[in-house]
Amino acid sequence: MKPTIIISAFVVAAVLSYSFWPDGEKTSAFDHVESVEAAPLAMVLLPDSLSQHAQIGKLGFEAKCASCHGVNAAGKDGLAPPLIHKIYEPSHHADESFQRAVALGVQAHHWRFGNMLAIEGLTRGDVTMIITYIRELQRANGIN
Repeated sequence: MKPTIIISAFVVAAVLSYSFWPDGEKTSAFDHVESVEAAPLAMVLLPDSLSQHAQIGKLGFEAKCASCHGVNAAGKDGLAPPLIHKIYEPSHHADESFQRAVALGVQAHHWRFGNMLAIEGLTRGDVTMIITYIRELQRANGIN
């Protein structure tokens, strides 16, 4: 056989092998959003009304957080945890922990969803409003 045919066959085999090689284990479910329709992880009771700040926070949550953390912070199976959960009560995760998570990202420590990347485009004031929304949802669900 001619060397060019052998080399060409080798290159084709390498390219095909690479293209069909399975992706490695994903290091973070927060790094991407594949499952937009993932099942919620928590049943969230909604309060009768939201304060004005929480209403603003809800808009910010829906724009920047809900794609991973789900509608009304109920979480998404296989993607991100529910924020309406005892783990996120104020005595365990103070408001500043949410601020830091948004600004710096977070390494997985309570859940097996992977690391959360920092979220761009939110100011501390925006996050304060989002936290107000989350805290009002938590209180409506007996998380104080």
